[in-house]
Amino acid sequence: MEQTTIGSSGVKTSRIGLGTWAIGGWMWGGTDEAQSIAAIQAAVERGVTLIDTAPVYGFGRSEEIVGKALDQAGLRRKVQIATKCGLNWKDGQVFRDSRPDRLRREVEESLRRLRTDYIDLYQVHWPDLETPFEETAETLEALRREGKVKALGVSNYSPAQMDAFRSAAQLDSVQPPYNLFEREIDADVLPYAKSNGLSVLCYGSLCRGLLSGGMTADRVFEGDDLRRYDPKFQQPRFEQYLAAAAELEDLAKDRFGKSLLALAVRWVLDQGPTIALWGARRPDQLDPAADVDGWSIDEASKKDIDAILARCVTDPVSPAFMAPPEKRPAL
Repeated sequence: MEQTTIGSSGVKTSRIGLGTWAIGGWMWGGTDEAQSIAAIQAAVERGVTLIDTAPVYGFGRSEEIVGKALDQAGLRRKVQIATKCGLNWKDGQVFRDSRPDRLRREVEESLRRLRTDYIDLYQVHWPDLETPFEETAETLEALRREGKVKALGVSNYSPAQMDAFRSAAQLDSVQPPYNLFEREIDADVLPYAKSNGLSVLCYGSLCRGLLSGGMTADRVFEGDDLRRYDPKFQQPRFEQYLAAAAELEDLAKDRFGKSLLALAVRWVLDQGPTIALWGARRPDQLDPAADVDGWSIDEASKKDIDAILARCVTDPVSPAFMAPPEKRPAL
């Protein structure tokens, strides 16, 4: 599997990472621990060495499952763990909180849940607009010097916010939403990352299943599944995105002999210093991983892909619905 180095940190990892939001269960209709552990171990067997998680994924559950899966199989030294900080919760409500004391508590809790003594990539999950970015960066830089983390990243940050962070700490990566359907970062974050030597961890590479090849119009989302509230999964947009996916699936098969999923992940990897985060909850969902390596999408096909999207998706929408509130509640 293709490899890369995260920013200038020296941390080497696979260019496909396992995203574990769904494994935590929260906003994904629950979780199956045994299946999740098997999926994590299967990912490593297939050459995926980057495991991306966060405390808020299941309010600690995802990190616990990742830690258990790696510990049971003795895999910790074979993988790179990327987790996050800067989100807090109260009574099930999530909010941004990157105050130094909070970050100090978070890293210790994550280390415990992950059953490790260091984190390879520590990322601020969402920008906390009530805490100076420089203050957050200084705290994380101290954690790096102490050996608790090896590389620093941010997620969902703008270029201006990254500038402020970089004034006080070495920044190695940024994690935005990015896929064939959600390309807002083409205008700012991706060029910024390229010019400043940052790795781009792209979450939602399969756009919450729309680009998996298995999504159908009769799919029902239950419980707390975030797709019940995602504008892309509401009509008439849902029909537009499914129509685009169907045409992209035909293009992938006819041009490259590949699946829609492989096309979607390959497209992300072809965009620059990118890592594609691929969410999976069962081992079989990782079977197509081998189809992503060893080829690329030619320019003519990229133009045809863009034409399909322009024709089918007449009412596109961003992933902004996922953003947590900007202000903290009274604590």
